[in-house]
Amino acid sequence: MPLCVTFLGTSGAIPTARRNPTSLFVAREGDELLFDAGEGTQRQMMRFRTGFSISHLFVTHLHGDHVLGIPGLLQTMAFNDRTDPLAIHTPRGTRSEISSLVNALGNRPSFPVRINEVGGDDVAYRADEYEVRVFETDHDTRSVGYALVEDDRKGRFDRERAEELGVPVGPKFSRLHEGEAVELEDGTVVEPDQVVGEPRPGRSLVYTGDTRPTQATIEVADEPDLLIHDATFADDRTERATDTAHSTARQAAEIARRAGADRLALMHISSRYAGDVEDHLAQARDVFDGEVSLPEDGDRLEIPYQDD
Repeated sequence: MPLCVTFLGTSGAIPTARRNPTSLFVAREGDELLFDAGEGTQRQMMRFRTGFSISHLFVTHLHGDHVLGIPGLLQTMAFNDRTDPLAIHTPRGTRSEISSLVNALGNRPSFPVRINEVGGDDVAYRADEYEVRVFETDHDTRSVGYALVEDDRKGRFDRERAEELGVPVGPKFSRLHEGEAVELEDGTVVEPDQVVGEPRPGRSLVYTGDTRPTQATIEVADEPDLLIHDATFADDRTERATDTAHSTARQAAEIARRAGADRLALMHISSRYAGDVEDHLAQARDVFDGEVSLPEDGDRLEIPYQDD
């Protein structure tokens, strides 16, 4: 079951010729989610062929480089005759500002838009096999991050062991895998734990938006497969990062290390670094032994199951 992130916009507050303002598109099986919507997000969705069938938009905070794409995106959806509802999740206390963006063109969208305010420790969205958790971040405005965390999967079914116990091939296999005991023709009862292994963890990704390093990022998910963290600056502007409520690449890597993340993607790169991001990568790799990347617009990262 694919879980894939498309980086629609990876720049800091000022876009560059190569980087659009912040936005992430996440596809999981049939679900399509958007995290932040900087200016021009709808064009990036066309350019990188994600489509517009998102059901939820998760906003980390209301700085322009994260939300000014909302009016254009909604208008594009309306021009495409959208009728499906859209939920926009936003930090507590920002409903009126999001409502103003939704209605910026003077009329309501032609499809239902629901605004949901969220805060730390909330579950913004619960699906059949995963949830999107909210955690507090440390920026200079109301802000949150989001973690997509899948449910544990069933343990592996030991067919050989089941056959040794006399379970006939067929429906009883499925019942055991679903956690139901079965009775054999001789009256023997086979319990699921005799033929099904321990539950296997699902996948997880954590997205911070703009933030200083926080303990909440470390705690929101257990050893995330992918941490997408603010890395606006390199070491040469550590004080600037603190003053503006951002992080350096090294600080992002330290959070990834402490969280036990498998991979780290550095985001929100200041335009002052232009195309020179080697220091970001080198400084992050000094701290974090996992895979480090600094995606460009259009890059895709697929998150596999760890045990596949």
